[in-house]
Amino acid sequence: MSETNPAAAEAAPHRYTAALAAEIEARWQDFWDAEGTYAAPNPSGDLAGDPETAARPKKFIMDMFPYPSGAGLHVGHPLGYIATDVFARFQRMTGHNVLHTLGFDAFGLPAEQYAVQTGTHPRVSTEANMENMKAQLRRLGLGHDKRRSFATIDPDYYKWTQWIFLQIFNSWYDEDAKKARPIAELVEQFESGERPVPGHARAWSELSAAERAEVLGEFRLAYASDAPVNWCPGLGTVLANEEVTAEGRSERGNFPVFKAKLRQWNMRITAYADRLLEDLDALDWPEAIKLQQRNWIGRSEGARVDFPIDGERITVFTTRPDTLFGATYMVLAPEHPLVEKFTPAAWPEGTHEVWTGGHATPAEAVAAYRAQAASKSDVERQAEAKDKTGVFIGAYATNPVNGEQVPVFIADYVLMGYGTGAIMAVPAGDQRDFEFARAFELPIHCIVEPTDGRGTDTSTWENAFASHDARIINSSNDEVSLDGLGVAEAKARIIEWLERTGHGEGTVNFRLRDWLFSRQRYWGEPFPIVYDEDGVAHALPESMLPLELPEVEDYSPRTFDPDDADTQPETPLSRNEDWVNVTLDLGDGPKKYRRETNTMPNWAGSCWYELRYLDPHNSERLVDPAVEQYWMGPREGMPHGGVDLYVGGAEHAVLHLLYARFWSKVLYDLGHVSSAEPFHKLFNQGMIQAYVYRDSRGIAVPAAEVEERDGAYWYQGEKVSRLLGKMGKSLKNAVTPDEICAEYGADTLRLYEMAMGPLDVSRPWDTRAVVGQFRLLQRLWRNIVDEATGDVTVVDAEPDEDTLRALHKAIDGVRGDLEGMRFNTAIAKITELNNHLTKAYGGGAAGPSAEGGGGRRAGGAVPRSVAEPLVLMVAPLAPHIAEELWRRLGHTDSVVHRDFPVADPAYVVDETVTCVVQIKGKVKARLEVSPGISEDELEKIALADEKVVAALDGAGIRKVIVRAPKLVNIVPA
Repeated sequence: MSETNPAAAEAAPHRYTAALAAEIEARWQDFWDAEGTYAAPNPSGDLAGDPETAARPKKFIMDMFPYPSGAGLHVGHPLGYIATDVFARFQRMTGHNVLHTLGFDAFGLPAEQYAVQTGTHPRVSTEANMENMKAQLRRLGLGHDKRRSFATIDPDYYKWTQWIFLQIFNSWYDEDAKKARPIAELVEQFESGERPVPGHARAWSELSAAERAEVLGEFRLAYASDAPVNWCPGLGTVLANEEVTAEGRSERGNFPVFKAKLRQWNMRITAYADRLLEDLDALDWPEAIKLQQRNWIGRSEGARVDFPIDGERITVFTTRPDTLFGATYMVLAPEHPLVEKFTPAAWPEGTHEVWTGGHATPAEAVAAYRAQAASKSDVERQAEAKDKTGVFIGAYATNPVNGEQVPVFIADYVLMGYGTGAIMAVPAGDQRDFEFARAFELPIHCIVEPTDGRGTDTSTWENAFASHDARIINSSNDEVSLDGLGVAEAKARIIEWLERTGHGEGTVNFRLRDWLFSRQRYWGEPFPIVYDEDGVAHALPESMLPLELPEVEDYSPRTFDPDDADTQPETPLSRNEDWVNVTLDLGDGPKKYRRETNTMPNWAGSCWYELRYLDPHNSERLVDPAVEQYWMGPREGMPHGGVDLYVGGAEHAVLHLLYARFWSKVLYDLGHVSSAEPFHKLFNQGMIQAYVYRDSRGIAVPAAEVEERDGAYWYQGEKVSRLLGKMGKSLKNAVTPDEICAEYGADTLRLYEMAMGPLDVSRPWDTRAVVGQFRLLQRLWRNIVDEATGDVTVVDAEPDEDTLRALHKAIDGVRGDLEGMRFNTAIAKITELNNHLTKAYGGGAAGPSAEGGGGRRAGGAVPRSVAEPLVLMVAPLAPHIAEELWRRLGHTDSVVHRDFPVADPAYVVDETVTCVVQIKGKVKARLEVSPGISEDELEKIALADEKVVAALDGAGIRKVIVRAPKLVNIVPA
């Protein structure tokens, strides 16, 4: 326990206790708020009259956007927030103008689900949760610029989220310029005839408004389309690929997810695939996160090949066009839009029975197989170990290199979301194709010479032969031959033939799919889009923003039987007829329109929030250009600009980070910002874990009530199991920061979380260990304040040599550790110095100490020249006690903006170091020498040492190896 017994408290009334810590912390938090201590000045206003601050280097430090949960914080949540606060405080003390603040990512499903259950408006519950979280965070003493805080649900904020959506909607990606451009420039090209209108023989002026809208929809970076989507009946909404688990279920709620075709809004993030890949190289991110993004984007080089069919064509993408002569059948994804088109009424003559799936007609076979495939996740469909299934659609395509008629199947191992949704199957070189060919009695052509001795007779093969360096065989026609070539040469030659003959072209493909941007929910940003009577989408003008979320009586989308795939979404907004159907004047007179009734996904608000932190009260523009340039513009070592430090969990490796990068690049292309990347340096903190105790039923029991006896764990007389895992309310092992602050104070909690281990490593919580950091603060207090009188005890005396060396070594080490975010080792160095002072000067009152000792020993009081740097070193980590001690030491300014101590190099280097002298690998002498001694001098001293002379006993010396200042190795002759 943090409190002392009554006798001790009476003897030492000014001891640092939890009660005193609470009083100090509350008082300084009020002071910081009143004084605006953490307000970061902006260049376009605040800094204009403050040249001193304007000359400072800047640091923009951010935490990942928190969601205001109704459960509040447990001690695992603030880990990253405390870390960024420590780092921000250190940067202020090393001369930086620091921007550090925190807002709330407040739209989303949890508040809406709570509203559905209770009838409480999502805004009411969300704002209550935010107030609770603000109070918890404030108690931790976080140095946020509160003027800059906001929530994504504020209309003044989501006005600009809607504005950015319209910038994307009104843009297209120019492949020649490799950047986004206003859609108006594309229209000008169509109008002038500079660019032909795709899909139309008529001129642009001859097209109807609906036809023009359809053409532009093929170019816009934000577009609506009828496409296969992830439909979740149990939630009543569609989901992005990233929101579906590997098991094919919703990330939230764990409901089944099905493939369905619905009209939805999408973001053409695929246009930026190359740039999203290339620009990763210049970012200071963990390699594991970069790798995840590279894999998600999935760039691969190959060729598009056209297979003629019924006067049209099926296009495939392949990374191995050199194996085209081995393609013996084709497979389309079950949801491929061409399936119906090429499915005949009856089976062709001679159709193999195994191809039909036992169905009377191709249409029946296709319908049955599609229903079967729709119930599987993408991971399940591509599982290597499963039996290969599929069905012939009743049509044949032509292999362009040899004219062979190849049957067309649909099979669930081909996904519409990759490539073109169609493959040419080369069973000799691909194991999945091989297994499918065996199952459906399809031919297998050997087109790569096996190097494992199996021979070229595929009827004897047990598996496919895949090789990227074997020689091509059986691959020639009258116009091109690949026989005898290696893979690289064969690829180049067949691509040249495809392009020359018009059968295909070399190309690059990506795994990345366009971002599904619609949600059938209420609690999200409304789309600033209306539809006219012809169904043409129109953007609302900026003057009509924000389009505020209307009130509705029922917050829930219509949900369905979770297993019923044959359902359609119905949104909460669609039931508000007065809001949906409006008369507006969009510049051509009043007309009737229908509003978009989907809302944006919860990712929208977090795609750009770093920009709003810069200029949160600007009602005229997204961000002042000078402000954005100052805080986020490119500079040396940051070619794409961005936030200086971004801290958060590794779970956002793909979704949030990829989406934010995309929005940033569009805004950069359009000239709204100078930074092409949102976050230059990314740091992923680890997780604070806790033990989960479960009874014989597997039910979690309250961790605080579990007893340990004889190496086992017991709850209410029953033996329970223990496993280290996450901390959370549902696991009954959550510890709140409020509890620890009440028991020890916020500074102790801050120190403990930073001292638990390296910041990027997960670590177990142990409430019993918190007291160790509390005692550190008590010793620090006693070294400066008399516990009996409350008087400051430091003296203006010179410290001894050992103390000077301990001080400056600590300063040097702590400065380096804080800069490198090695907070645990910084605390260890501070502890070491504080312990030195306790031993050397015996800090304490006349009464008993917390450890049972008492009285100031003969060493005397701590010198001021040591006490003050120690307080300054503690300030980033434990700011409340540091501020209090700094004031008691006689200063009137805040410790927050004081300069961090600088070490004297003369005291950092040891006076002497120990040099080991070895002969034949055995230590014969130890010498105390200067750290800067030269190798020649060290050799002379070693050879002259009497122990070395005695050990050599007159023997000659063949070689002397010197590694100054710590080693001399002598090799006798």
